[in-house]
Amino acid sequence: MLHNKNHDAVFKHFDLQIFSPDSGSDLTVLMIKLDYLRKKRWIGATHPAIFSQLKLIFSMLDSIGSARLEGNHTTIGEYVEIKLKNKKSNDEKIIEIRNYEEAIGFIEKNVKNKEINRNFLGEIHKIIVKNLNREGSKSPGEYRKSNLLINGSNHRPPDYIKVTEYMNELIGFINKKTPRKYDLLKTAIVHHRFVWIHPFDNGNSRTVRLLTYAMLLKLGAKEDAGRIWNPTAIFCDDRKSYYEALSWADEGTEEGILKWGEYFLSGLKKEIEKIDRMLDYEYLSKTILTGTVDLARKRKSITNFHKKLLLIAIDKPIFMSSDVEKLYPGKNHSYRGIALIGLRKEKLITTLNNKTKKYIIRLSNNHLLRSLIEVLSENGFIPFKE
Repeated sequence: MLHNKNHDAVFKHFDLQIFSPDSGSDLTVLMIKLDYLRKKRWIGATHPAIFSQLKLIFSMLDSIGSARLEGNHTTIGEYVEIKLKNKKSNDEKIIEIRNYEEAIGFIEKNVKNKEINRNFLGEIHKIIVKNLNREGSKSPGEYRKSNLLINGSNHRPPDYIKVTEYMNELIGFINKKTPRKYDLLKTAIVHHRFVWIHPFDNGNSRTVRLLTYAMLLKLGAKEDAGRIWNPTAIFCDDRKSYYEALSWADEGTEEGILKWGEYFLSGLKKEIEKIDRMLDYEYLSKTILTGTVDLARKRKSITNFHKKLLLIAIDKPIFMSSDVEKLYPGKNHSYRGIALIGLRKEKLITTLNNKTKKYIIRLSNNHLLRSLIEVLSENGFIPFKE
């Protein structure tokens, strides 16, 4: 948080529990809608090979968004340039974002087979504070050994000697089975409770957003094809509203906690609606991918011939050499092969796998990524401004 510490803040204990909202409340309607969306299979017309590329790009955006909440003002453009050039950087602002990306990868690799426990949270914390000073930690992976205040909050976290007790209770709460209809509300309550405890000496906000992501994955928010979940997007669209919503739950009342839950679940619903649009290949191809290629050509990042080939790749997501034959009327097939080799060298397309001669558009690490980011922003997929 960005405001000065409030030295008048006070600690107020309240029990960790799930409150049941009224049957006709907006929160109950949200819970029912989100539970339905969890049950349905998330299979759209978008090919998994394209969707997985988008997933990686959104993970990058999530990492930048998370850093923004900590006061890191690195722009998307700056970070993309470093990514494209594959440059190492000693800039702490860049290291912070890369650490967050690494932590997302750690969670996605391990969360299915591991319980969310103290060791799991400790590993996440170690990753996010690695090689950092201002945003680092004196005791990576270990609970704090001193008292602290939360910037801008009227809530004072519990005394450090109580942290282990509160965290053991929270971890037990996370892993205890509850009725399915309360799963996402439980995730919201866990998010707030972790911030309320503030168990580490630094990096608590980054850790809780990653914990939230891990819980969403545990609840089935990711299938083999990979879903786009951007947990930071729930919060960084309006940081002031996020902090205000947390303060409602700080009161520990049923009303305040359910009000926070409604805020949290409303954010999840917006993210799911974005995913639906990405799974709709007609929308994705016409609005996002074609818009990206058009913008890249307008900027002269690609040639007009590149554009024609890429539009074929968008029209037929998995394409072969024969699909570009119409661009070479009367020419030998070797011309097609040379053109495709050129696009691969430019990192504009890639093979689907090493065993086939099938190709797919490549959205990252090339001239398209800059334009793609701008088109995503114009269409409301990036919750923060440059």
